[in-house]
Amino acid sequence: MSHYNSSPMATSRSGTNGLAVASLICGIVGLVFFSVILGPIAIVLGALGLRQVAVKGGAGLAKAGLVLGIIDVVLFVVLMVVAASSGGFSWYVGG
Repeated sequence: MSHYNSSPMATSRSGTNGLAVASLICGIVGLVFFSVILGPIAIVLGALGLRQVAVKGGAGLAKAGLVLGIIDVVLFVVLMVVAASSGGFSWYVGG
């Protein structure tokens, strides 16, 4: 009698590190939106992903997410310094 879905492919799991992937996604999205929030999240998730490399792999994804998170934070700080040196922020609404 054969078992339903007893093939080895049905029981195998992906070897991708979820924290590394999440770090990479937060780093990429943080370059465009919410860098002050997503940058530190990408850094933390990348560091945690690097700790799990021995078990789950994904060292490249974790390092990329970590670097992008750092770039997000540095970019935010640079933009804030430029905005502060040019007289602050101003919103123009209307015509």
